[in-house]
Amino acid sequence: MEEGNSILIPTPALFSFEECMWFLNRNYDDCLHEIRDNSIYKALEINGQLVLVRIVENGNFLEVELLKGEMDQEGEAFLIGYIREWFDMDTQIQPFYDLLKKDTRLSYMAEAFKGLRLVSIANLYETICWSIIGQQINLSFAYKVKRALVERFGKRISYEGRSYFVFPDPEVLAAVSMEELKAMQFSTQKADYTIGISKAFASGALSREMLEALPDFSSKMKALTAHKGIGVWTANYALMKSLREPESIPHGDIGLLNALANHDIIRDRKETDRIAALFSLYKGWESYLVFYLWRSLTFKQ
Repeated sequence: MEEGNSILIPTPALFSFEECMWFLNRNYDDCLHEIRDNSIYKALEINGQLVLVRIVENGNFLEVELLKGEMDQEGEAFLIGYIREWFDMDTQIQPFYDLLKKDTRLSYMAEAFKGLRLVSIANLYETICWSIIGQQINLSFAYKVKRALVERFGKRISYEGRSYFVFPDPEVLAAVSMEELKAMQFSTQKADYTIGISKAFASGALSREMLEALPDFSSKMKALTAHKGIGVWTANYALMKSLREPESIPHGDIGLLNALANHDIIRDRKETDRIAALFSLYKGWESYLVFYLWRSLTFKQ
């Protein structure tokens, strides 16, 4: 595949590129993709080479244009798989909508957010680092810290006067100093966690492949939380966003609790029995329910 060439990826039923793109934007300054003119610009590293692609909706397809770089057939197959995973295009979500429609409190979501997919972060290492960065700070500030980290230590590709970034490799962040991260407004604790997690990934002590080989959800949670800096919330978030574990529920998440309160499902954050009762109605779709509840917190302008 050469620069200027495109590939078409057929979209499934109940898929909205507009909803997915809106989620990726939400007026936050995410340095790992850029959205403009109804298109997503994304830098990726494929087989050791940086490429830049533009993704746009074209009828019942996503059109992916290679703007810079080149790739062979293996790279093209990787790109297609990456985008299908990014937008969860291989999941048939009608059963989830059937459950929503039975729930008078949440049935409106099936139409209001129609076609929204659980947008993933394929890179487990990136997901965990992002979770650590975002602990106990607001999202706007978290994105600012993330940008400082990525622009300093990540790889970049330039196109038409703009720079596009790929998240740093664990080997790179494993070698940085606490002082370097603190200069980017990391707390001492977060700097320590980030370096420690980076060393775990760099050494192979932690990896996506290792987690995927484990037999069940609880063993994956145990493997993640064995590492300093990964608590129950971060482990659930990582399994939800990177491995698409359907039963992942980031319990205690403020946004989730606010959404539950907004829908009169709970009146107090300690009402764990009512939370459990709700999720028991969505077996196999718990993570999707979390994602849609998060989506309900914001509305398009």
